[in-house]
Parts: sequence; structure tokens; C-alpha cells
Amino acid sequence: MNAKSKKISYQEYLNRDIRAPHAPFLPEMEFYNTIKAGDVAKVRRLLKEPFHMKKGLGILSDDDIRNIKYHFVISAAMIARACIEGGMQLPESYSMSDYYIHSCDSATSIEEITEIHDEMCNAYAARMREISRNRIYSRHVVRCIDYILEHLDERIRMETLCEVTGLSEGYLSRLFSQETGSSISDYIMSKKIETARNMLRHSDYPILWISNALAFPSQSYFTKVFARESGVTPKQYRDGK
Repeated sequence: MNAKSKKISYQEYLNRDIRAPHAPFLPEMEFYNTIKAGDVAKVRRLLKEPFHMKKGLGILSDDDIRNIKYHFVISAAMIARACIEGGMQLPESYSMSDYYIHSCDSATSIEEITEIHDEMCNAYAARMREISRNRIYSRHVVRCIDYILEHLDERIRMETLCEVTGLSEGYLSRLFSQETGSSISDYIMSKKIETARNMLRHSDYPILWISNALAFPSQSYFTKVFARESGVTPKQYRDGK
């Protein structure tokens, strides 16, 4: 019996020599949230590292091509669900994932699978941007939202938004409110809290770390705003209360 066909118990599998650590959770969630936000430019930057060469891919099969296909299916499922959370209709999102999974299943090389993966990520991101833009009308508000979604890890200042849109503070505030039904400050906060919920739900990073990552001035302020927007504290949300 050769090494590949030898069967091992689950405990032996757990105690095996691990050839590569699994990918860090935060970058994975950042990638899915970037697609969900429709940030096409950032998705393209993140895809510079080929899918099949990504550090920390677990070993799900001893066959290299089958292993990458398994990871492709996981990635497709995560992206589909993230985009549904972001406003894509469930049938559309799952139809897209079915299409790309079927394409992956027919692929015969790792390089081809990587190309299909990149095409899928770009397609989802482009569709999410389109969905976001369809909710509004003017290019100025589109540019404002694009900037906000790309800089949730920073303290976004009104003067910066005025610079990127070329509008005065008063006019931009009125235009944004008319077209979105929300003030700029409320929109920024809602997107930060939405991202915080995802991080609390899908990671075990400390609440203080999440607060800092989203550029809140303090953990106490983050907790106060989160409780106001969500009805529970960050800890209660994470605990499922």
C-alpha cells in the first residue's frame, strides 16, 4: 500500500505534520467584504496573488487539482453569501456561483481554475457596484460612496469628501441626503457597524481590535454606537444574545 492510499484515523489526521498553516482569517474576511462592497479596483489589487499560490490553503485532497477545486467551491460559497448580505438577490447570487463552480469543475489545470476564480471575483464585485449605484443617481454621490466604502478603516472627514467630489460641504450634504435618504455621517456609521457585525460574527478578534480597525476613537464609543445601531452590545452580538 503506497503512502497516498494509506488510511489514517481522524486523530492521526489531527496530529499529522501540517505542511502549511491555514490562511489568516482577517485577510479572508477583508477580501469577501471588498467584493461585497463592490470595490472593483481593490479586488483587482488583492487578486495579484494567484489563487492557487495563496498562502495557507488547507490540504483537502492529495490530488493538487482536486484540492484547488475544493477551495474554489468554498470561496464561491462565501462570496455568494457575502453578496446576498450586501443586497444581491439570492437567486442571482446562487446562479452566478453555480455557473462558476460548473466552469471550475470542467477545468483541467490549476492555472485555468485560477483564471475562473479571478473572473468570478471580478464579476461579483462589478455586479455589487452596479447594485449599489442603482440605488442612487448622480456621479457625485456615487464618487462619495465609493470613497467611503474604500476607507472604512479610516476617520473619513467631510472636507476630504468635498475634495473628491468637487462640491461644497452644504451642497454635497443636501445632495447625498436627497438621493440616499441618509446623512453622510449616518451612512458612514452604518457601513462601519455593518462591517463590525461581520467581523464579530466571523472572527474571534478582540472587540478593541475591531474598534481600532474601523477607526473608532475608543472602544467605549464603539460599544455605545454599536448598541444604538444593533440593540445589543458587541459582546452580546458575538455571543448571539
